[in-house]
Amino acid sequence: MSTTRRSFLYGMGGLGAAAAGLGNLGAAFAGPVRGRAVAASDRIRVGVIGCRGMGTTDMRSMLDVDGVECAALCDVDGNVLGERVKSFEDLTGGMPDSYGDYRKLLEDDQIDAVIIATPDHWHCKIMVDACEAGKDVYVEKPMANSIEEVRVMQRAAREYGRVVQVGQWQRSGKHWQDAMEYLWSGELGQIRSAKTWAYMGWAAPMPAPDSQPPAGVDYDMWLGPAKKRPFNKHRFHWDFRWYWDYAGGLMTDWGVHLIDIVLMGMKATAPKSVMSLGGPFGYPGSAMETPDTQQAIYEYDDFTMTWEHSLGISLGPHQRGHGVSFTGNNGTLIVDRGGWEVLAETGSKDGERYEKTPAIARQVADRDQRGLDQHSQNFIDCMRTREQPVCNADVGGLVAINAHLGNIAFRTGRRVYWDHGAGRVVGDDEANALLRAEYHNGWQFPQVSGAEASAG
Repeated sequence: MSTTRRSFLYGMGGLGAAAAGLGNLGAAFAGPVRGRAVAASDRIRVGVIGCRGMGTTDMRSMLDVDGVECAALCDVDGNVLGERVKSFEDLTGGMPDSYGDYRKLLEDDQIDAVIIATPDHWHCKIMVDACEAGKDVYVEKPMANSIEEVRVMQRAAREYGRVVQVGQWQRSGKHWQDAMEYLWSGELGQIRSAKTWAYMGWAAPMPAPDSQPPAGVDYDMWLGPAKKRPFNKHRFHWDFRWYWDYAGGLMTDWGVHLIDIVLMGMKATAPKSVMSLGGPFGYPGSAMETPDTQQAIYEYDDFTMTWEHSLGISLGPHQRGHGVSFTGNNGTLIVDRGGWEVLAETGSKDGERYEKTPAIARQVADRDQRGLDQHSQNFIDCMRTREQPVCNADVGGLVAINAHLGNIAFRTGRRVYWDHGAGRVVGDDEANALLRAEYHNGWQFPQVSGAEASAG
């Protein structure tokens, strides 16, 4: 990897550099996928749809995999698009094609895969269209902006036989895998609870007047299936994540990364029930719709999980801004993007205190093995072998369902009981209405024939 590319990856928030295999965790999700095999000698041409932030970071990560080419970029903001075309031309020596409408990019038969890194409300429609067009898909997290969309996306991956990787790249990180191996060793004893949290020091957007969209922005296309409303700078680009029409706040932004680790570690699926409280407690006058402070409690068969977040504060549980902890009878495992450690529970015998399991000092993560580049490698490898990637549509969809249920409990203001087999909240019409996606402005909810998709 060149110094220039490494610097850009860390500047954009990408983590890691060297392409590497997934170890034994990837095998847990391996399986055949129907579709056109890509010979190892062939170049894989990738297009990016939504290239302002993670789309560019993901594409640059994939360029470190042998045989991958950045073929095309698409963005509704012509200013961003021009900048990104120039940066990739400088990096690779070739100019990618550019589009303002993703449908034109999908018409290119020479493109093998697409990265979808738009606001969340676009993920489903573009992903289904891409699968129908014969493209493999790397879609950013959260996989969808509603549980109904999760279902149709899973169905599309299956019915069209595409390789789909969801961008929950922590599953591919070496130290996350090491922490899970320790958890599964049984050293902690019976696991009774898990905690997930994200305390982000970002400032909340304050109210601003509506205005005309910036020159070069196709705002109607940006809205797409979302409700029609005037342009506002604090509902656009980065700040889209604070509004229900487009996203689910920190619960779906960071929550899917961290809740995913609990589901993997506990080998769990969906909760039996969820309750959640929160509100605009840190920034009462902000323009946000999603809560700046939120707690949620999830009930599973034999353990509970809590999620909590705070915006504008960067120090959370265990003196960490984000993380996952598993509490067992013998101790607590704590893991975040920087590493993992074990805090020992103590007991008393013959008047002497002892550790029920040996404490483990913080195991610092290898900067080049944190997950993004390994996730990219896994996606490209699976395109060539037609096996299932480590975070396929069923895996990514399951954690999206968990996160959305936390938000549904918050929005209804009550405990919701989930029937995973039926895909419905038990006896709650208001909650079930929030499972569904609303499409506007002439955009139709995508339909995929075939059997109902599994939610994991």
